[in-house]
Amino acid sequence: MKNNFLQEIIVSGVLIALLVLFLNPFELWMPPILLMMMVLGLVVLFSLFASFIWRENAKDEREGLHKMMAGRIAFLAGTATLVTAIIIQSFRHELDAWLAVTLGVMILAKIVGLLYGRVKY
Repeated sequence: MKNNFLQEIIVSGVLIALLVLFLNPFELWMPPILLMMMVLGLVVLFSLFASFIWRENAKDEREGLHKMMAGRIAFLAGTATLVTAIIIQSFRHELDAWLAVTLGVMILAKIVGLLYGRVKY
């Protein structure tokens, strides 16, 4: 358990670092081959991260509650960030459609997950 937690933290940290590099904060010139390698790295790291999330199992009620709270906090942080970005870009009259699509998909996934949980359990 402890080893998986450390692996998840490491993969999460590397994934965040790679996402920061996509923003090009150091004004580095991005040759196409470097961009392709970064895209491949993003796909691989996100797949690893998703596998950690998918394989999570709670051993008792307390651990289950902690995992549910973490998921709820992550969902609220993600949606709040998207809503903030939508508001800011709307005031600038340059709204990126992907922001609205992503927020919509997150909300739909939450509803589908709730319905699935009610039908299955």
